[in-house]
Amino acid sequence: MRFPEQFFASLQEAHDLTWLPDLEMQVREVYARNQHGDTASWDSAMESLPFLENIVPDLSSGRIGFSTQGSTSYDKHALEVCLRKFHPWRKGPFQIDEIFIDSEWRSDWKWDRLQKSIEPLAGKAVLDIGCGSGYHLWKMVGAGARWAIGLEPVDVYVYQFAVLQHFLAYADRAAVLGIPFEMFPQATQFFDTVFSMGVLYHRKSPIEHLEAVRESLKPDGQMVLETLVVEGDENTVLFPKGRYAQMRNVWFLPSVKTLVAWMKRLRFRSIDVVNVNRTAVEEQRSTDWMRFDSLCKFLDPEDQSKTIEGYPSPLRAIITARV
Repeated sequence: MRFPEQFFASLQEAHDLTWLPDLEMQVREVYARNQHGDTASWDSAMESLPFLENIVPDLSSGRIGFSTQGSTSYDKHALEVCLRKFHPWRKGPFQIDEIFIDSEWRSDWKWDRLQKSIEPLAGKAVLDIGCGSGYHLWKMVGAGARWAIGLEPVDVYVYQFAVLQHFLAYADRAAVLGIPFEMFPQATQFFDTVFSMGVLYHRKSPIEHLEAVRESLKPDGQMVLETLVVEGDENTVLFPKGRYAQMRNVWFLPSVKTLVAWMKRLRFRSIDVVNVNRTAVEEQRSTDWMRFDSLCKFLDPEDQSKTIEGYPSPLRAIITARV
């Protein structure tokens, strides 16, 4: 992985941030000891990406990406072969000129559910925890965010973001760092908006996660939380005995009322339940760009209101709140 030199230099020039040198050191150390077995293949694929002219970015439509105008010419088949080396493409979709990357998740549907309920991002500093390929981070850049930081410890997703960055060239405004939120400096109070989407249920201590998000926000900053929930009252929490929808690392699935109670206890205010939505197999599915099993294989074949383990099928809530 390539260290995002331009982003760190731009951020350092604009802000006197006492925690930035520590963050830079941690990220450099993680990148230096990267030992993933596919790193050489991914690095080779990155080197093979063409340098295109006359690019017209598109960060506003459902398919994040770009088109080209004029006399730009390149080997489109070779580019597609290169892009497929970064399988699996889970978050998207993306449109790389004439190449459509049909990702596992219709991440644009999630953005459509939340975009009208968040504070304007123009000129703001935003953090996207567990950002995956950076699909939603690009949406934040398109909405005018001045600083957009994504945190993602899975190497291939960091590379997927780098592919788009290679073409879209927002390196002074956006970066995905290959570290988990737990390695990010705490209590920075730097961000205007922090997105935690699809993360909370993977945390053994969801309360500590929410508290850390709170401490990373400026006064009056906004958290955008999206997570798995279950139906029930303010005392309902599902703690799976083993896997949940074939996921090993799922710990706590609270009801919406329980989740709101947690947030009130942590002194969040202006708590708003924006959306509660049952995930459909049309929103998360296997594709030619994500060939592993997906949601339909994780549900009870006789009753899709249940997971294959017998738990309620995935229900997701979006909640916004201020500090």
